[in-house]
Amino acid sequence: MAVRRAGVCALLWFGSLALAAGQGTGWQLPANAADEKNPVAFTDATLANGRRLYRENCRRCHGPQGKGNGSDADPRLKPRMDLTSAARAELNPDGVVFHKIWRGREKPKMPAFREKLTREEVWTLVGFVQSLREKS
Repeated sequence: MAVRRAGVCALLWFGSLALAAGQGTGWQLPANAADEKNPVAFTDATLANGRRLYRENCRRCHGPQGKGNGSDADPRLKPRMDLTSAARAELNPDGVVFHKIWRGREKPKMPAFREKLTREEVWTLVGFVQSLREKS
């Protein structure tokens, strides 16, 4: 009986790791990513700064309006690269978006920006990206 319980515990533990890693999507996200809140106040100035950061770092893949149709985008991945989708918004709260930008992933490729941008700049970018979401 103890062996069976240990097996169940191991299964639950590995399952939680898969969840923390982005459910098999290649994202390496901390378990609490969805609970993290943006510490940068959303103002006209941060919106403008976020727009600039987006234009400099994200537009070529995610497109001018965030629709996933940038010049470097893979057309097969357009629905997953569309940052405006209201339906995908609940899967991508602030903390998840932060860690996706900060850490990136290999396949499909999303560069990590932790060596290019500061944490504050990434949070500013998160605020701008979240402003692109269509309202459901």
